[in-house]
Amino acid sequence: MVRNKPVTAAVAAVAVLVLVAAAIVLSGTSSADRYVEELDQVAHEQEMPGFVVRCGTNSERHLNADNPVVSPGIPFGAHHTHEYVGNKSADARSTDESLAAAPTTCEKDDRSTYYWPVLRLTDGTGPDAHAEGGGVHGNTGEVLQPRSVEIRYEGNPVSAVLPMPRFLRLITGDPAAFSSGFGPNTRARWGCSDQPGRYTTRYPLCGNATTVRSYEFGSCWDGSNTDSASHRTHVVFPVAGGACPPKTFPIPKLRVVVGYDVPPGRPFAIDSFPEELRDPATDHAMFINVMPEAMMNELTGHLNGAR
Repeated sequence: MVRNKPVTAAVAAVAVLVLVAAAIVLSGTSSADRYVEELDQVAHEQEMPGFVVRCGTNSERHLNADNPVVSPGIPFGAHHTHEYVGNKSADARSTDESLAAAPTTCEKDDRSTYYWPVLRLTDGTGPDAHAEGGGVHGNTGEVLQPRSVEIRYEGNPVSAVLPMPRFLRLITGDPAAFSSGFGPNTRARWGCSDQPGRYTTRYPLCGNATTVRSYEFGSCWDGSNTDSASHRTHVVFPVAGGACPPKTFPIPKLRVVVGYDVPPGRPFAIDSFPEELRDPATDHAMFINVMPEAMMNELTGHLNGAR
């Protein structure tokens, strides 16, 4: 998704006003108002076998305003800054060949790319206040490094899974959720570490607990393509109960959970397209599979053997 709309001071000012208003609203709401219970989902998650890949928390600060899945070949094509773990070379210029040759922060030589918009404290300025993806596109503030990042693959509740094809590209969530009226691609899940299983599409107030962002990717593959024009139709989500729709095949379900230590009382927001006003519902994440085939086979065997 490439955006070429100019950013004006008026747009940036409106974004700040919206964030302030959101903070006021949230600070006056009760826990019951802010959160949505997903008890059935929690029970399902607890039953599913998993395979965790440790990739660190981006201590080397691999950040850029590129999007190698949605806008390959276009520097600053994201118009907001992304945080990466895994492949150390991922940027707008990445190709299958360059990703396969690059080093990684993940264990077992998993060279896959996992990335999502940065989270910032918004009551100050960061070093990119005058840079593309940062202040030029209305995204200001100090970027917070994640406290924790969990990369987890899960099986399918009704069927064995096939290995993911190498160089498979995925996106979850809708970076244009605000302007598109919060449609079916909106999948933002915010929560607090001290209230597991409770999620919201709004910014949560977690106090001294860890602020959590959770991303779940589609896991029903069309059997032939590693990408599609929308970056969505080649891999879709299961239907109720976990079965894959007709003419699709179950693959490992990728779940990424990112935790942050947000100082109590400090306002924060994710990066977004300027017109999305940093709305929390626009949260999204991307993935490129560059896992060694032997590791993918090990992962698939583990998930199928645990069924």
